Amino acid sequence: MKKGLIIIGMLLLSMGVIAQGTVITKYFNLLEENEDYTKVSVSQKMFSMFTELEAGSDAEKEFLEAISKLKGLKVIMADSIGDAEKMYKTAIADVDKAGYEELMSIKDAEENLKFSIIEKDGIIEELIMVAGGNKGFVMLSLYGEIDLSNISKIAQELRVEGLENLGKMRDNHDHDKDTY
Repeated sequence: MKKGLIIIGMLLLSMGVIAQGTVITKYFNLLEENEDYTKVSVSQKMFSMFTELEAGSDAEKEFLEAISKLKGLKVIMADSIGDAEKMYKTAIADVDKAGYEELMSIKDAEENLKFSIIEKDGIIEELIMVAGGNKGFVMLSLYGEIDLSNISKIAQELRVEGLENLGKMRDNHDHDKDTY
């Protein structure tokens, strides 16, 4: 009986670890052969290689500190697909079903954008962004230990398409502080 409880406990624990990044992983697998989508994956090893660089300026030091706790980045993007709006709605439904908490959403005539997170014990473990518009679609997942105060630094330095939208979230966060 004890063995059974231990096995069930281990399975539940491993499911929690596997759950990180599952939504974007699902889309990576789904779109693996579809050449209309660009797929980018940056591993923890790549982030650790950045941290081995010698920082020259304070801005570089802040960037290296910001990425030192990241475990990965995955991006899926398409500039011109016919079903971008449908893809956006489906992806948002999957993100919501997976238990992500919405941080911010932006809707205008050209594009919808939504940031959501998985947070545990006050630490953001994954930030996912989904954007969709007339013909474009972007899904981005940044995972590891994420500090919102460093989001714009990461966005500016990595220069990966879609990451510039992280600055919008940071700007909105600063604006909210100013208004309260």
